[in-house]
Amino acid sequence: MSKVLVIGAGGVSSVCVHKMAMNAGIFGEIHLASRTLSKCDAIADSVKQRTGVDIATYAIDAEDVPALTALIRQIAPKLVVNLALPYQDLPIMDACLEAGVNYLDTANYEPKDEAKFEYKWQWAYQERFAEKGLMALLGSGFDPGVTSVFAMWLKKHKLKTIRLLDILDCNGGDHGQHFATNFNPEINIREVTAPARHWRDGQWVETPAMTIRENFDFEGVGPKNMYLMYHEELESLARFVPELERGRFWMTFGDAYINHLTVLQNVGMTRIDPVVYNGQEIIPLQFLAAVLPKPETLGATTKGKTNIGDIATGEALDGSGERTFYIYNICDHEEAFHETGNQAISYTTGVPAMIGAAMMLTGAWAGEGVFNIEQLDPDPFMAMLNTQGLPWQVKELAGPLQF
Repeated sequence: MSKVLVIGAGGVSSVCVHKMAMNAGIFGEIHLASRTLSKCDAIADSVKQRTGVDIATYAIDAEDVPALTALIRQIAPKLVVNLALPYQDLPIMDACLEAGVNYLDTANYEPKDEAKFEYKWQWAYQERFAEKGLMALLGSGFDPGVTSVFAMWLKKHKLKTIRLLDILDCNGGDHGQHFATNFNPEINIREVTAPARHWRDGQWVETPAMTIRENFDFEGVGPKNMYLMYHEELESLARFVPELERGRFWMTFGDAYINHLTVLQNVGMTRIDPVVYNGQEIIPLQFLAAVLPKPETLGATTKGKTNIGDIATGEALDGSGERTFYIYNICDHEEAFHETGNQAISYTTGVPAMIGAAMMLTGAWAGEGVFNIEQLDPDPFMAMLNTQGLPWQVKELAGPLQF
């Protein structure tokens, strides 16, 4: 059994810590830290009530590297699981290097002043982690995370090559709010309003945000409008699946969400540059995030299902020519809430974070340096998805998407 420190106290962290406590044979001692101690304590209380496991809690500013380093040394965990905001990835990695501890996250670094998700900042840590004999695992959520593992499982078991890849993320849940985001509002809106990019023939093709829309009939949910977006797993997949000719990411949004977001953009509430109000600088998007419902409060009212997966086309391993496979998971919001007190968006990210941590702590995944999830054996991760609440299925399609 191993000791682990989780940083962050939102919905994803809540799910991850609950699931760690349910796997006490792997996670022998769980520590939880966040800027707001009361949030950590609330998660710890829920975990205690549901599982009987005690969680130690701490208040920490994840951007204060010396203080975080001191906390890591005090706890002496085998692994730090970063479930804080993407802005905090680099300081947490710095603290792990200083303290000599392995690192895991679910989303790549993003500067505060620019809505730009890129792996280059974290990939630059490769030599520093390798020199210290440490492992950093990037992107162990669902997307990124499971969607990349899905692709690599298909490459190992079904397809010799992946020529075309479409990642489809559908949330068919209804939380009953006029406008709310299912994960951190600031990060969600920065993602959605950024220009769309997809990979085609060795280069990035950029289009204006939310301008390319298609309809797809999702099992367990029904027909939904989905929009072409940029998502960070496209960058790592383009690197680790070199034969990829076209990679795209699609996410569903309802008309009400699009209408609200359009108005908020038009009046400047999604800006990330500071404005002066009553003599103080504020960032409109951060103010908006403060007044919107917190994602972790939506679980009790959210009903419906998510369906997230990959459609991949390539040369079949058995030599039968080009074939297309669809691999996906369906998750029920109400079942996720019943198990962990959180809705399925948090559940589908928090469970893979726990599984990635389990892979590292058990030695199923090991290495020195910085690793994306595509670089590791998909089989033990896929097996654990089936036993930890995110069962997957795969079926063959007649051909790739016709758009």
